[in-house]
Amino acid sequence: MSATALNPEAFVDFKLKSIHKLTPNTSKFIFELPEDQSLGMTVASCVVTKFTNAEGKAVIRPYTSTSDADLKGSFDFVVKRYDAGVMSVHIHSLKVGDTLAVKGPIPKYPLQLNQHQSIALIAGGTGITPMLQLISGILKRKSEDNTKIGLIYANVTPEDIILKEEIDVLARDHPEQFKATYVIDKAVEGWEGEVGYVTADLIKKHIPEVGTEGNKVFVCGPPPMMAAVSGVKGPNFTQGEVQGELKELGLTIDQVFKF
Repeated sequence: MSATALNPEAFVDFKLKSIHKLTPNTSKFIFELPEDQSLGMTVASCVVTKFTNAEGKAVIRPYTSTSDADLKGSFDFVVKRYDAGVMSVHIHSLKVGDTLAVKGPIPKYPLQLNQHQSIALIAGGTGITPMLQLISGILKRKSEDNTKIGLIYANVTPEDIILKEEIDVLARDHPEQFKATYVIDKAVEGWEGEVGYVTADLIKKHIPEVGTEGNKVFVCGPPPMMAAVSGVKGPNFTQGEVQGELKELGLTIDQVFKF
């Protein structure tokens, strides 16, 4: 038996083991693996999921697992339900014991050891999932990888912040290497983080390495946020030009990667 469960050439069915609600519209779905197998994700990569809709057409969408790449026996997806999101509605309709077809991994940004002096991660909503893959992938290398990591994570309200406990633990355990900043749309009582939009000034305030030699910026989030921060991706999944706040900071496409 292979040490990894994924097949990059074919879809494999995985059985849903448990569901954990994270926010009113976001849940963590944990799928079973054999005890001696890991999923087989690389940093940074994604998978594609598939199901057949009522019209008999295949629906295929990409997702990034948030579980440790070396975890054996299970893996998870964190999925936000969008009424217009056909796959997210399907996954949220799954019950324990149902299966989901998955294929991969699909390499997105093969990150090498100490490839960058520092990285800046700007995420919104479930755009945190590939960022968490990068963060945990670097930090688990311990003293071998000295890449400094700055995260800016934007959401509408504090209740919308998913995986905050996991992020805070990583920041607490690696204070010299990883810093996380949270941003919400409007101030609420007791909130001590940033408020408003992700602007050029906010980026430079919290991740001053942005734009300096050896820094790479990664962006992932809903289309309106991508448009405002980095510009959306180009046609046919190309990176496109740098726009928005990162363009204001003078960054070029060589310095930015859009998930």
